[in-house]
Amino acid sequence: MSKQHPIVAVTGSSGAGTSTVKRAFEHIFYRDGVTPAIIEGDSFHRYDRAAMREAVAEASQRGENLSHFGPASNLFGELESLFKCYSESGTGKKRYYLHSEEEAIEHNDRLSTNLGPGQFTPWEDIPDDTDLLFYEGLHGGVVTDDANVAQFVDLLIGVVPIVNLEWIQKIHRDNAERGYSAEAIVDTILRRMPDYINYITPQFSRTDINFQRVSTVDTSNPFIARDIPSPDESFVVIRFRDPKKFNIDFPYLLSMLHDSFMSRRNVLVVPGGKMGLAMEIILTPIIEKMMDDRRV
Repeated sequence: MSKQHPIVAVTGSSGAGTSTVKRAFEHIFYRDGVTPAIIEGDSFHRYDRAAMREAVAEASQRGENLSHFGPASNLFGELESLFKCYSESGTGKKRYYLHSEEEAIEHNDRLSTNLGPGQFTPWEDIPDDTDLLFYEGLHGGVVTDDANVAQFVDLLIGVVPIVNLEWIQKIHRDNAERGYSAEAIVDTILRRMPDYINYITPQFSRTDINFQRVSTVDTSNPFIARDIPSPDESFVVIRFRDPKKFNIDFPYLLSMLHDSFMSRRNVLVVPGGKMGLAMEIILTPIIEKMMDDRRV
């Protein structure tokens, strides 16, 4: 951890709500004039899209499961090295995973490359004038026998819905956006489950603040759900591992977030529609304190 070069990591699987917390941080950074070095978790996958497809097929033939959740398909050592390097010097190497044709065009123009969706850009230096490193992806707090990414993170945020809600979101997203059949999506969920249990879930016990969305409608069979519960059909359970670490003022939060309540001494519950607002109210003073500490 580093006061001069702090690291903020948001960890959670795709569709869990990480985009909401990412937008909250973007608003905070803009208002407070913070320049972040942005790191996307997908850029530390081991394989590009085509190679991953081949690797999954080969693993299946051997009777093994391979997923984006586990160490076999990720560069955990390189991610740990980046966090260590940045915390010490504010520098490091990054690259981008190109999710779409639009991203490919943007980076090809910038780098004079000829890459397509599903490929990685070349490694490049992080600019040396950033105020903090902001990571968003699957493994911001991962710890394995060979790598400890979490040890360098100054603020670790978890974003995770209850598991049935997460499955509903994945089924609908992969069907609508990627054209996958329901059977193929269920097969993917089953293949990923061992890695999810061993490498994703443990991170949420290490997070400083955890945002968990809980639906208030029946999601007992996620595989037949016709739609995704709306924010107004859910609550967000916000757990602070150590409220004293960031001087969390619960009376202030309760006054600012209408219809919120405390369920435990370190757990705040807010209406689902106020998730983004709650994030900004909670996280703004934490980031401002980090920036003040850098100037001391």
